[in-house]
Amino acid sequence: MSMTAAKIVAEALSLSPQARAFVAERLLESLDAAPGEELSPAWRDEVRKRCQEIDDGAVELRDAADVLAKAHAALA
Repeated sequence: MSMTAAKIVAEALSLSPQARAFVAERLLESLDAAPGEELSPAWRDEVRKRCQEIDDGAVELRDAADVLAKAHAALA
């Protein structure tokens, strides 16, 4: 990682949780979206709602491997 990237990460980590979530969302969008393609307003609202639920402790996060193993067992 370049020093510039390391400095950006260090600065980002000093932001509030809400500001870090905003920065993370924008960075992820830049990786996932095709050029000129953005999330629809409905999906953007859904992402924000889910992130807020996680921050508020309203939902229980589960390991993907455990969820998939349980699903495979149920189908067997």
